[in-house]
Amino acid sequence: KNVCQTCVLDLQYGLPVQVRDTALEQHEREGMPVTQVNREYLQEVAEHSIDADDATQSYHKFTRPSLLLQRLQRRAPYYKRNAPHICSFFVKGECNRGKSCPFRHEMPQTGELAHQNIKDRYFGNNDPVAKKMLRLSKERSTPLVPPPDKTIRTLWVGGLDSKTSEADVRQKFHPFGELASVRVIDSKNCAFVTYSTRSSAEAAATKLQSGLTINGSRCKLAWGKKQAGKKEAKLGNAPAPPGMAAPPGMAAPPGMGISPAAVPPPPGMKKAYYPSMDASNMGARFDTTHQEK
Repeated sequence: KNVCQTCVLDLQYGLPVQVRDTALEQHEREGMPVTQVNREYLQEVAEHSIDADDATQSYHKFTRPSLLLQRLQRRAPYYKRNAPHICSFFVKGECNRGKSCPFRHEMPQTGELAHQNIKDRYFGNNDPVAKKMLRLSKERSTPLVPPPDKTIRTLWVGGLDSKTSEADVRQKFHPFGELASVRVIDSKNCAFVTYSTRSSAEAAATKLQSGLTINGSRCKLAWGKKQAGKKEAKLGNAPAPPGMAAPPGMAAPPGMGISPAAVPPPPGMKKAYYPSMDASNMGARFDTTHQEK
């Protein structure tokens, strides 16, 4: 069973047996092909491996680490496993050893975790600690809500490894439907997967939201955003060319700059005496005094 004889926890992950078995079973179920064609192909590969006396190859393909186990495992030593048991005589009020008693002098905890036994913890059945951990893990996982815009069929994948190629991403998302395009951005370690139909994108998001692994790397999954909105925002916030001002009597539209010539001078400032000081005349002025004479 690969468990500790004292605390009855898994030696590799430090978790109850029921949590470990449930996570492994869920991981194996998610790793199985979805479509009938891929199932038949996997069955043929397994049969050929058995005929070639290489059955271990098909087994090791499903020995990838479970994301649920990686999230719930203990990364620090669990020192409570070495603590002595509670003194039964102290609970009854009959212990006369005092501080020399090798057992703990404290009252046992009450609640849902109080009803435990070694047999259920060892075989992974009806373990209240395991049930509480699985319930909390399910409550903390936020579902991936599809956007209201039905035209969005793109999924964003983040946290890719630097060696991940487009073929690796296609192999992970192809079982859920026909792919329209797959674009991998190496500089940002992410990818954009676009399906041909919205239903295929929703099926992939539902199946892979609990845990997505590509080439051994744990990846993030989210819905893509509409690109048209970004282009319009960029055009609306673009600065106007220098010297471009709004027509008289009209307010400047959003994103349209105001020319320095259209800005009124500060109070108390006299009018420019030289033509070159007037920005509206562009430094030129026609002298028509001789024509009037």
